[in-house]
Amino acid sequence: MEYRNFGRTGVKVSQLCLGCMNFGGRQKDEESIRIIHQALDMGINYLDTANVYGHKPLQFEVGRGRSEQLVGKALSNGKRTRVFLATKVHYAMGSDPNAQGNSRRHILEQCEASLRRLDTDYIDLYQLHGSDNDIPIDESLRALDDLIRAGKVRYIGTSGFAAWELMEALWVADRHHLNRFISEQAPYNLLDRRIERELIPMLQTYDVALIPWAPAAGGFFSEAYKQDRVAPEGSRYEAFWRGFYRESFEHRKQVFDVQETVLAMARERNVSGYAFALAWCMSRTGVTSPIIGPRTSEQLVDSLTALQITLHEEEIKRLDQVAPPESVTVPYLDYKVKHLFRP
Repeated sequence: MEYRNFGRTGVKVSQLCLGCMNFGGRQKDEESIRIIHQALDMGINYLDTANVYGHKPLQFEVGRGRSEQLVGKALSNGKRTRVFLATKVHYAMGSDPNAQGNSRRHILEQCEASLRRLDTDYIDLYQLHGSDNDIPIDESLRALDDLIRAGKVRYIGTSGFAAWELMEALWVADRHHLNRFISEQAPYNLLDRRIERELIPMLQTYDVALIPWAPAAGGFFSEAYKQDRVAPEGSRYEAFWRGFYRESFEHRKQVFDVQETVLAMARERNVSGYAFALAWCMSRTGVTSPIIGPRTSEQLVDSLTALQITLHEEEIKRLDQVAPPESVTVPYLDYKVKHLFRP
């Protein structure tokens, strides 16, 4: 495991980030904690969760906050100091109209709630889990800046921001002398390369860390997914995005052409399609730490296989032919996941 600077900070984070969305919902508590401990033993020191995680598949009003609780439990007994711990705020945490969004009220309330659930005095990286057109960005930044000055948060970041939105936020932070965002989470994989157009160049210019989520398209580069079949029972697409899979994949030959190419190249390397696609994402310019979301110990081990894969120039060209640079073979949820979290 190698470690790299997190954007313009001096903090060192592992090449891979352990995403904790599955914990508390799709995975049993004991197994979730075991996977976290296993990841730490393997050298991963960067964990990412959110206040809304822990929900049951297709029941997003059930279990909010469970992931944070399990992460906090797993990091007890001295493990917390070894971890760069990230969580998020934005999505609805209840039916109250003020229990969502990026308002000062919601940010401050949810930070306190996350600190309790995580059983910690501070959050290393507190992120806005989406942009909010109803709230001026200076209100959100002022609330986040106050949390940093209070010692409850050390750094702040974003998730799902467009290049112009993040650029505006950097300008506002500079104008009002507020702490600035240091990272952005965005979907980035061989089925969705659109952030190469504007976001990645912008992040590189201003030294903002890029944390890709769904680096292997949510496990799509697996032998389990077939063009003429529905998503396998228990898979991520079946559990969370059943309608999306049916509407976007079954009749799109190009998507499965990409999958077929990745699987063929992975067989040549004697690795899984998932590990090969993850290795591609890790190799991209500007990428800091892709987020992996293992549901089992075996999936975690397979993810770390990607650390040993170095793509050759010929392989990259072959992938560019089926999934051209800056292309969107299929918009990965197209941020529709926002609507799923609403009560």
